[in-house]
Parts: sequence; structure tokens; C-alpha cells
Amino acid sequence: MVVRQECDRLDRRREAILSAARVLFVSKGFEQTTLGDVVERAGGSLATVYKLFDNKEGLLEAVVFDRIVSGEEMIRRIVDEERDPAMALTRIAKELQRTLLDPDEIALVRVVIAHSIRNEMFAERFFSSTARCSRLALQEAFERWAGQGVKLAGEPRDLADLFIGMIVSDMQTQAISHGFDGTPTCDTIAFRLQFFLRGAGLAN
Repeated sequence: MVVRQECDRLDRRREAILSAARVLFVSKGFEQTTLGDVVERAGGSLATVYKLFDNKEGLLEAVVFDRIVSGEEMIRRIVDEERDPAMALTRIAKELQRTLLDPDEIALVRVVIAHSIRNEMFAERFFSSTARCSRLALQEAFERWAGQGVKLAGEPRDLADLFIGMIVSDMQTQAISHGFDGTPTCDTIAFRLQFFLRGAGLAN
């Protein structure tokens, strides 16, 4: 019972620290935020932060990878549910746009971009856990459709790259520009999707 209570207490403390760090990393930047700032906002002690995360780098990794969005599971689920490739890709595009263009997600991506410049291993881990997983799931979907007799105007990997790039580029632009150019409209997104589907041989 005592052990469970201690674990529950540490879990609550961990969530409080992660929440505080997320806000501070986004508002002040990773470099400008100290662990003392995090403790001041979250409560607790520096000793607990070190116990749970080792150091500030470990805390950033926990903040980022606890919230990571790859879309892989969603892509596989929709492909299993939708027999028609065009309908499946339409649903996937809408879901990726909804999650990747979420303001909180974009704010965190700014932190990731800045830190990735300084830390190649962090950048590789982030890419491997997000875009690479989504691209592989899409590539397998295109391969599956081709195996079912769907005539594709391109190689599965190339089509997966184009599809992911069409959506991820908006997230990156929003993150870098702080939204100065505005978010893409529903009409713009629909046009891009139809353009892709026609180019891929999936729509007239």
C-alpha cells in the first residue's frame, strides 16, 4: 500500500512537472528555461526533477515524446475500415490536419525544431517516431491497394512521401512563421487533396 501511494504521488508530480515544463519551454524557449523555473511553477523540488528526468534534456524529451503524434495507428485503422482508397486518404488527411495543426502541437514543434538544430540524435529520434512511421504506414497502404488491383500513377513510397509532405509542410510553416501567413482554409486543403488524388490516379 505504501509503495503504491508513493508511485501515485510520483505520477502526479511527474505530470505537474511535465505540464509546467511544456508551458515554459513554449513561452520562454528551452535554453532560457531553467529547472528552477519549472520547480517554481510546478511545485516540489529539484531533487524530484532529477530523480524523474535526470536533467533538462531528459525533461524536454519526456515533454516531447509523451505527446508525440505520428498518425501511424490512425492511418492503419482507417485503411482497414475504408475499402475505397480515395475515401481512406480523405479521412486520413482530415485527421492529420486536425492533429498536426493544433496550436499546442505547433507551439511544441517550434521547440523541437530549435533543439533539433543543436542535437542530431534528438532530431533523428523525433523524425523516426513521427513522419517516418506515418510514411511507412501510408506506403504499406498504397502497396496494399496496388496488390488489390488499384492502378497507381507512381510508386507507393513516392506517393506516401508526397501525401505526408502535403500536410507536414503546413505544420512546419505555421511553426516557423508563428502563423503570420494564416492557416490553410478548408477549400485549400480540399483542392490539394483532390489534386493529389488525381495525380495518383485515384480520382478523375
